Amino acid sequence: MGLTMGDPAVKVQLFRFIDALPALKDATSVRRHLREFLDEAGAKVPSWMNVAVDLAPEGSMRAELLAATATWAATNMARRFIAGSDPREALQTVLRLRQRGIGFTADLLGEAVISEAEADIYQQSCLSLISGLVGSLDDEPERPGIDRGFDGPVPRVNLSIKLTSLTTDFDALHAEATAAAVCGRLRPILREAQRLGAYVHVDMEQYAHKDLTLEIFRRVLSEPEFLNWPDVGIVAQAYLAETFDDLKGLRDWAEARGTPVTIRLVKGAYWDYEVIHAQEAGWPVPVYTEKWQSDANFERCSRFLMENSRVLRPALASHNVRSLAAGLAVAESLGVPKNAYELQVLHGMGEPIARALVASEYRVRVYTPYGAILPGMAYLVRRLLENTSNESFLKASFVDRREVDDLLRNPEEVGTMLGIRRRTKATPAVVIQAPFCNEPLTDFTRRPAREAMLAALKRVEGALGRTYPLRLDGNEIRSTGTLDSTDPGRSSRLVGRFAMATADHASLAVRIAREAAPGWAATPASDRAAVLMRAAVILRERKFDLAAWEVYECAKPWREADGDVAEAIDFCEFYAREMLRLAQPVVRDVPGETNRIEVIPRGVAVVIPPWNFPLAIPCGMTVAALVAGNPVILKPAEQSPTIAWHLAEILGEAGLPPGVLQFLPGEGEDIGRALVEDPGVDLIAFTGSVKVGLEINRSAAQSRPGMDHVKRVIAEMGGKNAIIIDDDADLDEAVLGVVRSAFGYSGQKCSACSRVIVLDRIYEAFVVRLAEAARAVVIGQAEDPETVVGPLIDAEAADRIRMYSGLAETEGRVVARGNPGPLVQHGHFVAPIVVADVLPSARLAREEIFGPVVVVLRASDLADAIEIANGTSYALTGGIYSRSPANIERIRRSFRVGNLYINRPITGAIVDRQPFGGFKLSGIGTKAGGSDYLREFLLTRTVTENTLRRGFAPEDDPVGTESIGTGL
Repeated sequence: MGLTMGDPAVKVQLFRFIDALPALKDATSVRRHLREFLDEAGAKVPSWMNVAVDLAPEGSMRAELLAATATWAATNMARRFIAGSDPREALQTVLRLRQRGIGFTADLLGEAVISEAEADIYQQSCLSLISGLVGSLDDEPERPGIDRGFDGPVPRVNLSIKLTSLTTDFDALHAEATAAAVCGRLRPILREAQRLGAYVHVDMEQYAHKDLTLEIFRRVLSEPEFLNWPDVGIVAQAYLAETFDDLKGLRDWAEARGTPVTIRLVKGAYWDYEVIHAQEAGWPVPVYTEKWQSDANFERCSRFLMENSRVLRPALASHNVRSLAAGLAVAESLGVPKNAYELQVLHGMGEPIARALVASEYRVRVYTPYGAILPGMAYLVRRLLENTSNESFLKASFVDRREVDDLLRNPEEVGTMLGIRRRTKATPAVVIQAPFCNEPLTDFTRRPAREAMLAALKRVEGALGRTYPLRLDGNEIRSTGTLDSTDPGRSSRLVGRFAMATADHASLAVRIAREAAPGWAATPASDRAAVLMRAAVILRERKFDLAAWEVYECAKPWREADGDVAEAIDFCEFYAREMLRLAQPVVRDVPGETNRIEVIPRGVAVVIPPWNFPLAIPCGMTVAALVAGNPVILKPAEQSPTIAWHLAEILGEAGLPPGVLQFLPGEGEDIGRALVEDPGVDLIAFTGSVKVGLEINRSAAQSRPGMDHVKRVIAEMGGKNAIIIDDDADLDEAVLGVVRSAFGYSGQKCSACSRVIVLDRIYEAFVVRLAEAARAVVIGQAEDPETVVGPLIDAEAADRIRMYSGLAETEGRVVARGNPGPLVQHGHFVAPIVVADVLPSARLAREEIFGPVVVVLRASDLADAIEIANGTSYALTGGIYSRSPANIERIRRSFRVGNLYINRPITGAIVDRQPFGGFKLSGIGTKAGGSDYLREFLLTRTVTENTLRRGFAPEDDPVGTESIGTGL
């Protein structure tokens, strides 16, 4: 470590190698991965390490020796931090600790739980560990320093558990369902610990789980059978800004309960994750962003615990000597006895600190993880990152040998010094126009967000069943025919009744649009963009209500509906800025001549959106056409006209002139065909099925009487998307990624995963885990926040999926099939299924299904997997889960899809970050939400002027220079 940890790039690559090592089954694979990871670090790798690898070519005895050495070294390093791989080894570690006067808390490794069976296994492992350790330690002699506190005996057996491992889907979005599942498995653990005299401590993980973890902890321990039991505790993380207030809440609760609990105060182990995740999502960063702030908060919280040690028993867990010393000093000043609190360190870290504390007669406990090396590698990598961090106290003190005065400096003083340094730096220039920034998704782990959504659902439910007109030239038009929109989950419930347009209405709409076209085209781009910006403001204000409409009309679960509204806001904000950029002419002047390259609108645009993204896609296509200067006729999907009506209303409120947008609901076979064939239409933007998309292309290409132009068709169509699972993949991540990609919104996304191509060596293991995870997917009504798979959009879609489900019995092996139960009596519910052993030539592997059906195919190697993945008529989305840099690069080059995702789900493209669209039969290659998308709605022309008059040019005419207009 001393030779290789000096450079961050080398450190990261070696940690990635350690993380991947348990999945590598032979010497060739070990050697190949080590070489690939070192190549990623480039010239920063020490020369001796490169030589060592180069001297062990694949297939040689030296390669075998290299692999054995690497495996041995990583395993021994893991054993430094992991107490044992089984209960027997863990017991031996515990006994050695006790001999040194140190207590323990056992922690089961293997945190990821992706099925109910795995949650049951975790619960049983906890129960077995409690009973096994209690039986083994009963006969051990008492050691007063760790077995007796100020008010009596201290349990010898101490178990740390993670509530997230007690259920498949620990999510505050459905807090009550999560709490019920967790409590059902937690109570037997607490009963067994209470019966045998053991102690149970609840660990704290990511910030998103914090509030629900605290709620479950308080709820269970307020129940009569546990109310008077003191041998329990929970973790508080000092790097969270909310922790001090959380401790106040725990104090008040513990006082009301009448029985104390223990608080293990830690700095926190997920700092990088919390910062990156919050920045990516656009949410406030929940952790302190500077180390001194976390250190200062640790000291504030330590004082609070010591002041309230009667109800909150302190357990200070840190390797920072300053942090521990501050807590001890406060305890001494307040007269808190040494045996009324304890100090904790991690197994394998800070051992000199532990020895010194024991020698000073403090009670010390070691956090002792145990379990198999494979699930323990993630834990090992976290510990290595801590040990080698530039801000690690252990590294600073034991490795870097920093001055003691610096190490023990008051963190508030450190913050003051840093603030002075920063104030001396130059103030950056002010940015006049804010750059585009994606709309943050709603964080439903926060209670106010959940309450706001519930209120919106109630408001919208009261507004269901209204009758809506057509809208032409700003006027409301009634018709004799009507179109009913119903709730897919309760097909008897009317969402809205719409006047149905006819071919005559379509012809009238085109005439109105053509009359409005010149005036709208002449409107300055800045004014058109302003309409979009105002629409974004309104969309943001009505975000919850619009999401609620999607829940009822399209059966979108909460997060899916919220994401759809956020994407609509993004389209408005992004395309407004893009139009301002494109509106600036490109200048190519030379002496005696000016040249302007500029864009102009195409003309009347017809927008035909799908129902599966009922606001985002119609909004994106409509506002792109509008901001480009084209009047629009919006023909909404028959299944989602209500949400499209709200979009039209919002654009009108934002200042769009009446004749520029026509709202024309109706049947596609009737008015859709009439609009496509009308000679007055210049542009058709369509998203939907391949069959309809190809028919629109064919029909639009025909020249009809009265046409003086070639119609432009922007067609986004279907997909048969695949995820490849490499044989070194992290199966926890891969299985969850496939489940999310395949079953999110019931598989009704054009980007959804419908094929999983798994390399032969891990095929069976992956299929077993995928089947278990799929069986845990919750089927229910969309308004139920726990639902993952809701109803399909209509009866026709449900019948189609049932047909494919029957076909699965002949084309493969059904390994998982859901059960919607009595829900099918109310709506269009079908059973999600996983089908293994499917051949690439099977219909299930080639046809777009558009529902919760995923097939698993076997590949002999990566080349075979790529051939299978590319072997369809579609090229929309695809992905791979792999830890091999070389294989990832090979996929980049060879997997032909419009959107390629690596080690993450393949759905959920974000405007500007991941422009979306495919080719082959998936579309014409346009990328919605990208910098080139608006050009599809524009024509380009060049204006050239001769400025030379009788041998003279204007005085400001450039001579021998070239200028380029660059935009804003």
